[in-house]
Amino acid sequence: MKLVRATIESIVVERPEPSEEQPQGMCLDKGYDYDQVREILAEFGFTAHIRSRGEEAKELAQEAGKRARRWVVERSHSWMNRFRRILVRWEKKPEHYLAFLHFACALIAFRASGLFG
Repeated sequence: MKLVRATIESIVVERPEPSEEQPQGMCLDKGYDYDQVREILAEFGFTAHIRSRGEEAKELAQEAGKRARRWVVERSHSWMNRFRRILVRWEKKPEHYLAFLHFACALIAFRASGLFG
C-alpha cells in the first residue's frame, strides 16, 4: 500500500492517455483497500477495482461450492516456485538463468495443456 505511488511512477512502458471511451482500470486485492490508494490511482487516471475486506468471504459463504478466484499471475508464480533452480538463482550469467526460466515456462505450458496426461 505504501509503495503504490512509487510503483506507478516507475512504469517504463508508455501507456495511452485514459479517456471516457477507453478508461484504464487497475485491479488490486483487499490489501490496497484504502482511500489514499484510491486517490493516487485517480491522480494517475486509473479506475480503481479493489475488493473490499470481507467481500470475498461473504460471497463464498452465500454460494455453496463456489471457490475463491485467484489471479492468474499469482498462480503462475506459484508454479514457477516449484522449480528450485529458478527460486534460488544459482547461475551467474543472466542468459543461463533466462534459459532456465524459459524452459520452466514451456514445461508449465505443456503440463497445463494436458499433453502429458
